[in-house]
Formats: sequence, structure tokens, C-alpha cells
Amino acid sequence: MSRLGGQVRTLLRDAVEVFRETPEIAQSLREHLDRLDGPLRVAIAGQVKAGKSTLLNALVGERLAPTDAGECTRIVTWYRQGHRPRVCAHPLGGGPRQLRIDREDGALRIDLEGLNPAHVERLVVDWPSRGLSDTILIDTPGIASLSTDISARANGFLVPDDEPSEADAVVYLMRHLHSADLRLLESFHDNGIARANPVNTIAVLSRADEIGVGRVDALMSASKIARRYRSDPRLRRLCQGVVPVAGLLAETARSLHQHEFDALARIAATPRAEVESALLSADRFIEYTDGFALLERFGLFGVRLSLALIRQGFNDPGHLAAELTRRSGIDELRAVFAAQFTQRRDLLKSRSALLAVDALLRKDSRPGTEILRDEVERILAGAHEFTELRVLGALRSGVTDLSDHAMDEAERLLGAGGAQAWSRLGLAPNVNEDDQRAAVLDALARWQRQAENPLSRKATVDVARVVVRTCEGMAAELS
Repeated sequence: MSRLGGQVRTLLRDAVEVFRETPEIAQSLREHLDRLDGPLRVAIAGQVKAGKSTLLNALVGERLAPTDAGECTRIVTWYRQGHRPRVCAHPLGGGPRQLRIDREDGALRIDLEGLNPAHVERLVVDWPSRGLSDTILIDTPGIASLSTDISARANGFLVPDDEPSEADAVVYLMRHLHSADLRLLESFHDNGIARANPVNTIAVLSRADEIGVGRVDALMSASKIARRYRSDPRLRRLCQGVVPVAGLLAETARSLHQHEFDALARIAATPRAEVESALLSADRFIEYTDGFALLERFGLFGVRLSLALIRQGFNDPGHLAAELTRRSGIDELRAVFAAQFTQRRDLLKSRSALLAVDALLRKDSRPGTEILRDEVERILAGAHEFTELRVLGALRSGVTDLSDHAMDEAERLLGAGGAQAWSRLGLAPNVNEDDQRAAVLDALARWQRQAENPLSRKATVDVARVVVRTCEGMAAELS
């Protein structure tokens, strides 16, 4: 645990003592203490049919989340590492209830056993999977659903009225950038500590293969659109980045079966003109090959790409799966996920705890709370990590007169691309410490000059001073 984490832990213990005569509040604070030691909680959110469950399955590497419009998709569902498979329903009233589970065509099926989804607060799926080893993934119902109850559940979890969300970070899926998406992203930005702070949100341009109408080069078109979105000032202030992902292809590639590869290989061996004609529509392909199961698993884009790769020499399931995974965009998302969330897990969890204490202190005043309030302010003022977050948000709001190049460097040095020193310095991961030290000293001198420039706006000088402090910290670590 970092110095910041230690300060937050002490704050929570002091808060437990102040609220010891209110058992419910004290227990909630103890749960936040336990949360500091637990996995990072990442919610997957988006509008209906954005592909949330499919993306979750791709991240985990197994078909755990239901992707059809069944009862379970109406419930907030937590997926976490467990020693053995188990699913528990947590009703709005009463204790947890273990549910029966089974597999159907490789996918997990959960039987609610007569429970009304509207009366279930959450489902908790414990599953032995490496994909869940250090992160709890939370699948949320579709926002802006035609069902007001389903939308309310999603919004109630992601943006509760009087307390912070139970998620430390959010992966937000969108098919295109609509005003509704911007409004939803804005609602994730809590007051106070996290205001105008994009660092705990990643946007995913989901179902990216559909952007190019299922063409083999669809992901190239999606990548260009994602780059344009990343430079959109409205989106830059709300999320850390935009990553295009073909979720269905990623999910299928992680669980490709031999019989599916054999079926694709047989089709690839038939005359190409016949196959191309059949692939003009889903109905024609099903009629040509009786390929409903392949379409359900791969989609037209996945079938087209798989056939092209098999013809190019990807002639066994392992090689084909690896190439499909690479082309799906899931590896890029994993890299961004690691840089933005995993490397910042201590900061994000500390932020969640501070938000919880801050919300409590705004609602409850008793002897000892004034000291706690002062401690929250002291941590916020003294923790450089939070200063970096605030400045990143300010930079993306356009408050400085920095050049585009200087803006990019400032964001990178402040950790926009990752928290590790080599990432902040724009270096390769394997660069030795001497080269890192030389790079940070060069950056330090450059930003010291910027901070001392009498012609700069005050906002620019303030940013430069924070960057200088960041560089000084890196230099001290590398000395």
C-alpha cells in the first residue's frame, strides 16, 4: 500500500471510531477498509445492445455473462475470482440465496429459480478464472432501456443519489458518439474529489466490426473513428481514451472450438466466388452452409475474416484464434486497462474511500466529524496523485495556452498514458534507468523554464509547477 493508501486507511479507522455508536455506518466504513485490500472494481456500462456482456466475456476469456435478453441481463451482476463456481442472488430483502448453474453450448446459464429480477439487488458470480484474478468486473443493465426499471437499476448503481458508486472505474461502451453518451459520461463525474476527472473512465467503440458494414477491413475504419473521437474536446474531458473493439470476435476467439475451425476450413476450401456470394447477407450464408451457429458465434465480419486468414495459412485453431484475438482490438483494450486502471488501483480505491467518507460527513455531523473533514482536506491537498488528476482534468478543459505538443507532453508526464516512469517519459518498457534518468532531467529542466516564464498565463504556470513536481518525484525514484 502506498503512502496515500496508508493515509486513507488511517482515516477510515478514525471514522469507524467516530461512528462506533451507529453500527450500520461503522460496518459500512469497515467494508471500505476491506475494499482497500480487495480487487479493483470495474463496471461495464453502456446503452442497450452496446455489447457489454460480450465484452466482459472477452476480458475474462470465458462465456460467463449471458448475452441474450434474458432475466439475468436486467440485474447488476458481479463477476469475481472464486475457488469454485458459485452464483448467489442478493434479494432486496433477506439474505443471499445460492442458485443453480449449468453450461449450455459452453455458456454459463443461471436459473433464478422463480426469483423476480425486479426484487434482486445483484447477482454475484464466483468463478475460478485468471481473467478475474485482480479485478471484479460488474456487468450493468442497459442504460436508456425502453424499460424504465432496467434503466433505473443501471443508473442507480453507476450514479447513486447520495453516495459514491460501488465501482472504482468504468468501461463505457458506445456504438457511436451520441449526445446521450456524453450526458451519461458526464453523470459519472461525481462532485468534489472527482469533478472533471476523466482518469477513471475508458470509452470503448464497441461492435466496431459493424462500422465497416462487416468488411474485412472494418476495424481499420473503426480505428480512424476512434482516433477522431479521442481528439474530440467534449469526450477528452470525460474519459481517458477511446478503444475500438469487435467484442463478438474477441469473445469467440478466446473460446474457439475445433469443430468451428473445421467448419470454417471446409468453407474456405470451396470456390471463393460461391462463398463471397453467400456472404452478402446472413440469410444467404445460412442457406448456403446451414451456418446459423457460425454466424451466432462469429458474425458476418468474423466469418469473412476467419476465411481470409485460413486461406492465408492460419491452418490450425490456435494460430487462427491468436490472430482473431489480435485483430479484434481486445489486446489494445487490455493494455489501456492495465495502464489506466491496474497501475492506478491504489489511487482509484483510495479515491473511492475518500468519496464515501466525504459523502458521509456531508450528511452526518457529530463530535469528531470536524476532525475527519479536516483530514479529508489534508489528504486531498497533500497527495500529489490527486493533484495530478485535477490538473489532467483542467488540461482537457482547455484552461492553458500551451501548444499542442506541450499539452501532449504534460498529459503524458502526469500519467495520462500510464503511471509508470517509462510510460510517463514516452519511452519503451525495457529502457534502462540511466536513459530514464536522463529523460526525466531533460523534462524537468524544460518544465522549470515553463513554470518561470513571466509571459505565461497563471493557469499555465500552475500546470507547469505540478509537472515539475511530478518530474522531481520521478527523478528522486530513479536516483
